[in-house]
Order: sequence, then C-alpha cells, then structure tokens
Amino acid sequence: MFAREKKESDPMGAASPDTGDLILVEPARPGSPVAVVTINRPAALNALTRPMMVSLAAAFRRLGADDAVAAVVLAGRGRAFCSGVDLTAAEEVFKGDVKDVATDPVAQMELCRKPIVGAVAGFAVTAGFEIALACDILVAGRSAKFLDTHAKFGIFPSWGLSQKLSRIIGPNRAREVSLTCMPVTAEMAERWGLVNHVVDDTEVLNKAIQVAEAIARNNRNLVVLYKSVINDGFQLDLKHAQALEKERGHKYYSGMTKEQFANMQKFIQGRSSKPSPKL
Repeated sequence: MFAREKKESDPMGAASPDTGDLILVEPARPGSPVAVVTINRPAALNALTRPMMVSLAAAFRRLGADDAVAAVVLAGRGRAFCSGVDLTAAEEVFKGDVKDVATDPVAQMELCRKPIVGAVAGFAVTAGFEIALACDILVAGRSAKFLDTHAKFGIFPSWGLSQKLSRIIGPNRAREVSLTCMPVTAEMAERWGLVNHVVDDTEVLNKAIQVAEAIARNNRNLVVLYKSVINDGFQLDLKHAQALEKERGHKYYSGMTKEQFANMQKFIQGRSSKPSPKL
C-alpha cells in the first residue's frame, strides 16, 4: 500500500529516478489507513525541484486510487513545511509542461478523492503556501509562517494562490498578504480561518494524524462523496451549490438497496450507545 517515492517507475511515467528519499510515503502507524506524505529535504528547507514535484504528484495520484487509504497527512521534515520552488532550478520548473496535470502536485492534490490534512510547522512559502492551500484541513505549529513572495521575486502564481487565498481570508487581506509579501503567522491564520488548529510545533504531526484518523473512522464512501460535494459546491453560487447537493443526494440514495438501508439503520443503532471520540 505505502512505499517511498524512490527509484521505482510509475505506471503513468510520473515517478522520477532521481528523487531519492526526498518524498516519503508511509503509514501513520502500522496498519493505519492514514498515509503520511513527507517532503524530506530539510537541509534546503524542503524546496522543491522538478523531480520532487513529479514524485509528489505521483504519490497523491496513487494514494487517491488506493482503497486501503482513508485519509492523507502532508508534512515537511525539519524547520519548514516547504520553502517553495528551488530557484536554482526555476527555469526547468516554470518552463516545464505546466499543463501536464499528471505531474502537477497541486492538481493531483485537488483531484485526490481522500481528505488531505496539512501539518505545517515552520515556513510555507509561495509554492509551499499553494501546496498548503491544496489541503482540505490545516494544522499549524506556533512557528508556522505563510508567505506569498511571488511579487518579490517576479514569479507569476500558477497553483491557485491568487484565487484561493481571497476566497478564504477575504480579498482585502489577500491583497495585503500577496502585494506586500507580509508573513501570516499561525495565530493570524487561525483568526482569519486559514488554519483549523494551532498547536505546539512538536504536536503538529500528531494532531494532523489525529484529525485524519477521526476521518478514517467514518463511512469511507460517504467521506469521499462529502469532500467532493463541499469542494465542488464551493466553486458555485449558493443556489447552484444547493442544487448540486440535492442532485448528488438523490443519486446516492437511489443507488442504495434495501439491504444497505437496513445495514445503515443497524449501524446507527449500534453507534448511538457508544460515546463519540474526541479530537
């Protein structure tokens, strides 16, 4: 189920032979349905090279299709979550095939059917900020700082930051963050609704896994469908989003057999007597 993005070949040709152990994929603990993807280049503050980006995209594509995986945690090793693109390889990255969805990590995160919990400790800068925004839920350490430095270095955003951030924190705040290149601290990010939880740095990964495991305890099929309707509906106005929910709800119930309805009732009756686990 889980493997390191090492020297293996991807069936779609997306894995790279020279990423080494820079992208790791492993279970949260033995037998866990939660996968932990780690950007593992701490000496360079987890700056991304083109092979790392291709490998990261391959990991999310594979995990999204793996029925044994219920949720994914994305983390960075060391003092940063991800400091962005390695600018020594900027031309290779920015002039590459940007339309190749199969090798685009953010596109693959957005296509991933499983919920993604970001564990952000330290810096999430520019491309790292965009990767954080591609997560469904964010847990931040108290040291976390989100920075958009596109305007500082003359880099045009292409992973959605210019559009997503304003929808999360509001256009005025987003303009200030992006045009001044000001850092957003963990406390600011929590106050503005950018992150879900702020914890001590030493607890970031544990908290993210805890959230992911809470997701994994639920009906996996419904979790996948629920994530999809939330994310797809967010792209629409309220009227059309509500219509989308009704349409998918009708399709879901129409496809259920009498046996499935009976099993649902038994499950609900069995769960009603058990206390709910706390996050």
